[in-house]
Amino acid sequence: MKKRILAALISVSLVAMSLTGCGSSAETGATGDQGELNIFVWTEYLPDSVVEKFEKETGIKVNVSTYSSNEDMLAKVKSETAGAYDVLNPSDYMVAQLIAQDMLQPLDFEKLPNFSHIGESYKNPAYDPGNVYSVPYMGGAGAIVVNKDKIDMDITSYADLFDTALEGQLVVLDDFRAVIGMTAKSIGYDMNETDTAKLAEVSDKLMELKNNVVLYDSDSPKSALISGDCAAGMIWSAEVAMAMEEVPSIEVIYPEEGAYLFFDNWVVTKESPNSENALKWINFVMEPENMAMILEEFPYLCANTDAIELMGDEYSSNPAKNPPADAIAKGSYVENLDASTLDIYSEMWTKLKE
Repeated sequence: MKKRILAALISVSLVAMSLTGCGSSAETGATGDQGELNIFVWTEYLPDSVVEKFEKETGIKVNVSTYSSNEDMLAKVKSETAGAYDVLNPSDYMVAQLIAQDMLQPLDFEKLPNFSHIGESYKNPAYDPGNVYSVPYMGGAGAIVVNKDKIDMDITSYADLFDTALEGQLVVLDDFRAVIGMTAKSIGYDMNETDTAKLAEVSDKLMELKNNVVLYDSDSPKSALISGDCAAGMIWSAEVAMAMEEVPSIEVIYPEEGAYLFFDNWVVTKESPNSENALKWINFVMEPENMAMILEEFPYLCANTDAIELMGDEYSSNPAKNPPADAIAKGSYVENLDASTLDIYSEMWTKLKE
């Protein structure tokens, strides 16, 4: 009898422990319990704290890889085995390329209720009508940055960055479409110029920039400004904002010609093996509190209007964090070009960096 009672007690105890363990897992979301998610995102664009919060809440193990340009991202995705990445973070024109190459899957918006927090002006973009494949994340401008303590000249335009007085002073984005686009704008041409005669002029003008540039950096261009290695340049607007917090004499300037603009998006790859987790991620990021966490660390232009409200005036009134409406109105986005034109751009870029 004692043996039977002891066995029963042990059995009840084991069942209780099992139930307790299940309850604990559901509440804490033990990482990996609910599968994995592979995210490919821009460098310095996604705080670790946000990833960790998602893992804790969902039990999904997140693997994050980073890239420095849309072209690098596309090449990497194509070189990997199908399904290596679930979520990508392409810019506007690259979304259109990915759609055209049948590399994305349509989004199920019934599983994305937080899309309601996205501002109407960011919905239905030309590169993805109806947001069939993409959800807007963050963006900004290729802004001019100047350390007024180090530069004794009035800089108001991209054209000013070609002045020989700035020899050995500049950091610019390591992005051929941004820099060549800036150059075209500096002489009055479209940043998506295709005319070969005009591109020959752009190429000549581009070489005038060569001696002025110390560093090409799309990962963390603010670092060279904070350290004092560079005194001016053309970098991501939010990178200017972060540099300004470290060095008060640093200022942001939106060029008279109109700035190079970009907007990055979340998309799910067609071959994603974890598409349900990918949708959970996108919906999670669109939660205003989570988006505000991201903006605290990486203060880019944001599509989430409710997150902007949470950030308050310090964000909204800062022209580097939240580019003014007139700067956005004057700006231009990169467009997809034909292969022969892109070859000309690539040749220009190679010659500049030789």
